[in-house]
Amino acid sequence: MKAAYFHGVGDIRVEETLPPEAGADELVIKMKASAICGTDLRILKFGHFKIPGGTKRVLGHEIAGEVVQVGKNVTQFKIGMRVALPPNVGCGACAMCRRGYTQLCPTYEAFGISYDGGFQDYVKVPARAIARGNVVVIPDGISYEEAAMVEPFSCAYHSYKALNIKPGDSVVVIGAGPIGGCHVLMSKLAGAAKIIVADVQDNRLEEMVKLGVDVTVNSAKEDLKQAVLRETDGEGASVIITACSIPQIQTLAMELAATHGRINLFGGMPKDKEIVPLNTNLIHYKELTVLGTTGSSVNDYCESMALVASGKLNLMPLASARFGVSQINAAFDYALSGQGMKTLVVEE
Repeated sequence: MKAAYFHGVGDIRVEETLPPEAGADELVIKMKASAICGTDLRILKFGHFKIPGGTKRVLGHEIAGEVVQVGKNVTQFKIGMRVALPPNVGCGACAMCRRGYTQLCPTYEAFGISYDGGFQDYVKVPARAIARGNVVVIPDGISYEEAAMVEPFSCAYHSYKALNIKPGDSVVVIGAGPIGGCHVLMSKLAGAAKIIVADVQDNRLEEMVKLGVDVTVNSAKEDLKQAVLRETDGEGASVIITACSIPQIQTLAMELAATHGRINLFGGMPKDKEIVPLNTNLIHYKELTVLGTTGSSVNDYCESMALVASGKLNLMPLASARFGVSQINAAFDYALSGQGMKTLVVEE
């Protein structure tokens, strides 16, 4: 079979290898669709602390496929089942896991990081992932491609719950990438009265128009603060989501928010840029709520899958290009170019 191994910064190679064999407590799935995420792009550029030098790893943590092998002790899954894999596997015993925040487990494992992920023909699912609920049956009516994109949407869903976006809110999303698109879809579903998206790439903003945003702002050409104030009758926005990794945007978010506004510093900062100056008087006198969310729990993932299954939203407009495992470097080049939205690696 073909597998795309990350060997180090900037180095992904397609290799022929033997298909995995399921142990007694394991599964093997045939990869049908696996989407490239911003995390994959960061690993390619900078590496990851869970992938030490000299270790090779198959990336890809947005995975959907068909069960093709079932270990003799596994009873809840059968050959032929369509499944998706929430990537973050908690220990099941720590305080965060007991409270359902599996993505915050201090000893988490993850597909595409500590386990080989989706950019290969077949994926082994270890016993710990099965035991922790990280194998989810795909409901009828959801394609493998859409199921693969449930993972990034679940991160936006987790953010939505933390921000408590309500009907009538005005929402500003800064960053018009695929995850920004997920925030748009969730905000629309939540009943936001006006959604404003900012970016510096016109082609990305055009994609947001297709998703139904009310206002787009190219912040390289127009002052974002003035645009937000104009669109909110001078009040500022109810909700600000920084779906990018730019320190100055986190600083600016405090100025864009209305009194009693809620701000999610959604995009993490690169190393050595994580200390960001904030005007705490704006937080104090406008009584702002400033928070962060990261990833999503297994519960968030399952609830997101149910939302997609309900037909209330459609993730397929996010899919821009498809490549096979053998074309993995072309797939990463496309994703890095910013030309479209989600890049999918699909069964060849």
